[in-house]
Amino acid sequence: MLVLSRRKDETIMIGDNIEITIVDIKGDTVRVGIAAPREVSVHRKEIYEAIQEENIAAAKQQAIPDAAALGGIAALLKNKKDK
Repeated sequence: MLVLSRRKDETIMIGDNIEITIVDIKGDTVRVGIAAPREVSVHRKEIYEAIQEENIAAAKQQAIPDAAALGGIAALLKNKKDK
């Protein structure tokens, strides 16, 4: 992990197109401004983790057809082809 010290209104560059600016410092709270291209997702870590959990849950909910269901579909297609 790279650790940098910055003061208010100072900026950190990530690559050529992501800027992180220290907007404000009050006590132990730091406000950070992030300028990044639209195709780069920027989230607080707890939000990112919640999104990941939702994606995993949604993927698990997608039904995987069992062999019996596939056999039934195959029979229907065969009957339609034979007609």
